[in-house]
Amino acid sequence: MLKLVPMALVVAAVAFPTAANADVVTSWDRAMVDAIDTAHTAPPPAMRAAAIVQSAVFDAVNGIARRYTAVHVQPAAPRGASREAAAASAAHETLVALFPQQQATLDAKLAETLAQLDDNSDGGGRSVARGIEWWQTVADAILAWRGLDGFSSVLPPYAPVSVPGRWQPAPPAFAGPLFREFATMTPFALTSPSQFLPAAPPPLGSARYAADFNEVKAIGSATSATRTAEQAQTALFWAGDPPAAIWNRAADDLAERADVSLLTNARRLALVNIALIDAVISIWNAKNAFDTWRPITAIRQAATDGNDETSADPSWTPLLATPPFQEYPAGHPGVSNAAASVLASIYGDDTAFTLTSAGLPGVQRSFTSFSSAVAQVGDARVWGGIHFRFACDAAVGMGAAVARFVTANELVRIRGEGDD
Repeated sequence: MLKLVPMALVVAAVAFPTAANADVVTSWDRAMVDAIDTAHTAPPPAMRAAAIVQSAVFDAVNGIARRYTAVHVQPAAPRGASREAAAASAAHETLVALFPQQQATLDAKLAETLAQLDDNSDGGGRSVARGIEWWQTVADAILAWRGLDGFSSVLPPYAPVSVPGRWQPAPPAFAGPLFREFATMTPFALTSPSQFLPAAPPPLGSARYAADFNEVKAIGSATSATRTAEQAQTALFWAGDPPAAIWNRAADDLAERADVSLLTNARRLALVNIALIDAVISIWNAKNAFDTWRPITAIRQAATDGNDETSADPSWTPLLATPPFQEYPAGHPGVSNAAASVLASIYGDDTAFTLTSAGLPGVQRSFTSFSSAVAQVGDARVWGGIHFRFACDAAVGMGAAVARFVTANELVRIRGEGDD
């Protein structure tokens, strides 16, 4: 059923900061990141939320422009509908559904956006009212589609297996494994969660296992004598914010520098966020399949691993708190490479950009390439003591594979040329 936007939202306006060259799409993407951070959303649910929002925004704008294949919503929009009104309203509707406690803030943001629009605001004489009408069709369809994706599945309790190498609840929480539903969640683009399942991790008795074990044991300890202050800050930086927040801020900054069309920005953000969510689904599927122990368990119980090159330290503690889910493959390096690979396909790998993290306010990280940022994510997880190097390497490969598939098969141009 069509839900109309209250007139108060159309006429009322409050002041929201906007970046230079921001358009409605990037402005609402920043509002999405703020909502994720305000709710302290955990990384996997944050990536799902971001993909839902940006899929709705893209399908709302693309349904009017009709340039690309849709994420999900196939019908064409009413002729003459405003792209900007549709984008803002679709973002608002999905964000309110995902973050209902923030509705007042989001309502004010929509009021401010709509107050700046008229039937000539996008240069095409398009109707704001028709754009507002169209967004409801798109948002309802996207939310209904993802409401059946398995996110709300009730799973049987996890039973840890007391075998060397298998995952066990670890301090400080002794909880989990969390987010098991992501292992079987319906992807946005991939054919199945296991489409890019990696090879098994190195055997416990192997030289590679011993090398990576000893690396994280030395440099990832809370009391490490070999880790530098810069390395410690790097670990904290990448642990301080969900990947969806970090990479969407980067994508917004790059979009505003590029100064391209509304539809182009919507497509780029949708591709980034579809790659992020499908990467995390793939990685959780693999975590569930391999069910491997974290460094804290491996190091404390090294006497059981059968490897003469490892030794136990029953009191070893990592710099970062160990996340309550399986180790292999690593999550953050994989999803980061999925997002970075999409951005590299658009701007080229050797693109300079700066990242910020809500976990370390005021701290910025500047990079000369997307690949160098991804390499730092892998380092950060080892330096923080929560991952083995081989888990980071496998995840990076998965992220690249997901990004290639998404960019090759999703939101494909069907008519027109050049910028939109």
